Parts: sequence; C-alpha cells; structure tokens
Amino acid sequence: MPAAVKEQKKKKHILRKILCVLLAIILVIAVEKIISVNWHSNPKNIQYYETDNRYIANGNSPFVSAHRCGGGIMPEESMMAFENCVKNGNFNVDVFEFDLHITKDEELVLLHDETLDRTTDSKEVFGVENAKPEDYTYDELRKLNIGAKFENEKGEMPYASLKGDEGPESLKIVKVDDLLDYLEANGNYDYIIEIKNGGEAGKKGVDILYNILLERNLLDKVIFGTFKEEVSLYVDEKHPDLKRSATINEVLDFYKAAMSDREDFEVNYIALQIPYNMPYRMAVNLGTTKVINYAHKHNVAVQYWTINKENELEYLASIGADCIMSDYPDKLYSIIHKN
Repeated sequence: MPAAVKEQKKKKHILRKILCVLLAIILVIAVEKIISVNWHSNPKNIQYYETDNRYIANGNSPFVSAHRCGGGIMPEESMMAFENCVKNGNFNVDVFEFDLHITKDEELVLLHDETLDRTTDSKEVFGVENAKPEDYTYDELRKLNIGAKFENEKGEMPYASLKGDEGPESLKIVKVDDLLDYLEANGNYDYIIEIKNGGEAGKKGVDILYNILLERNLLDKVIFGTFKEEVSLYVDEKHPDLKRSATINEVLDFYKAAMSDREDFEVNYIALQIPYNMPYRMAVNLGTTKVINYAHKHNVAVQYWTINKENELEYLASIGADCIMSDYPDKLYSIIHKN
C-alpha cells in the first residue's frame, strides 16, 4: 500500500477517534442536564412541621454558611478568611464551617486535608512531602504560610511569596481556642465543626473540643461532624449533649427511609450535612423537597455542601434548604437576599 494512502487512512482513524470523544462528552453533558432538570423539585411542594430544632429554617431564608471560612475568597481555614467574613460590610455569615486536626502536642488546629501540602509551604519549610499536622507541635506549624497556595478567581496567588516572619499573623495556622474567642467577641454565630482524625486521635480530639465548647458555653451553637463512623459513635457514648450530623451510613439509611416514607424512623442526629452537586446525583438525588420534607418531619435540619454554582445556590434556597455551605458566602448572601 502506498505511503500516501496509509497516511490518509491514519488521519481518518484519528479523526474518527476525536469525533467519538467529542460525541461522548456531548452525551454526558446532555444526560446531566436532562437529569438535573427532571430531578428538580417544585418549591410549591415544601411542607412545614412544628419543630424545636433551631437549625431548621422553617420557611425563612436558609442560613448562610462560610465553608472552610469562605475559602474561595481568602485562604481557607485562615484567620484572614474569618476576619474578612466578620468585617466585610457586603455580606453576613450565620454559620462558620471549619475542620480540625490534632497536633503532636494535642492542640486542635484548623486544616481540611490530611496533609499540609495543598494549602501551605510545608514541603519547603519542613523538607518533606505529605507532612501531617499530628507529627508537629502547634509552634512548629506556626512557621508555615497557610496562604502559600491560595489562588483567587483571577488566577492570582497574592500570598505565595511570603516566607517565615514576612507573613502576617492572619496567615499562620489557627488554634480553635483562639478562633472561637475571636468570633464570639465579634458576633453571634453558629458553627459546623468537623474533626478529620479517626481512631483514637479522633476520639481524643472530640474530648478536647467538647471541653473547649463547654468552657465557652457553646455546646448549643455547634453541630459536630465527622466522616469517621467510630468517632460519631464515641460522641453518642461519651458526649451525648454534643449535637452531631449524620454519618455516611446514616445518610444512606435516611435516604432509603425517605424514598419509602417510613413512619417509624428515628435518629440520633440533629442534621444531615449532605452534597448536592456530586456525580452520583444521577442515582441518588439528595436535593429534593421529598428529602427535605421527610427530614423536617423527623425534626432533622438539612445542610448542603459545597455549593458554589449560582444556579444551584438559587435552587436549593428555593426548595427549603436550612443551611447552604459555600466557599463564596458573599455570592450566597447576595442570592438569598437579592442584593
């Protein structure tokens, strides 16, 4: 076969592959849009029930929650981000959401990931990859710039060049004691607090957090969360007055009960903290009035994470969500209050 003919066949084969990939992408987008439209609930289906759960909005606007303290606007889990939410005159936050890890010297500090790599300059400072907060003391962790990897919506990294003492106090790792003291002195907020550690470290973290909240009389202002089943069970056993959200298994049990409208359904938690914009929404849709109504019927608040798209913020607000967690609480506030 002549070389020119072979080359032509090769080009046609490549073109067919490209077309197949493009068609597959178009099909996935089309299916997602169809499902999204068909699975949207009518706000007229919202039902109201008598409740003593203060986290249920019950016809009022959903509570505005700053996810990771508004980590889309300022470096996540930093005092800089909290200060922005507190002092900014363009929006208000009702609920602060943040994550905790236990340190080597048993302090609780704010951090989402299991390691420090994604958000800090830990690799440069400590000389290792995958540095974990539990392997360092609080004072050692304070050497880090927790805004080193932050990128704003313009693609800028305004704090990346700050090294050591060049960085402000507001970009050093935050201890939960200091954070709560600051927030309580500057407003009246509720909190969604997640401990990331599992096992014995997670249980120890719960004990420390519980005592901090008890000392500050904040137990009634906090919903505790964790992805670690054993830590939730520990809370039920040791600290039953610490309100918590459902575990992953409890969410699945709840969903099955909601779909069949089970009457004899009882729970140990006060809130569902659940996603909406996840791939498995095609199989399990948690963002419906059916889910929300069933939760409210059983005195459970419905709090969604992490909602950053404006159309999803608008939709969940319209169908009775009690709280929406967003990296952009400014956008959420504007949508809810139509500013």
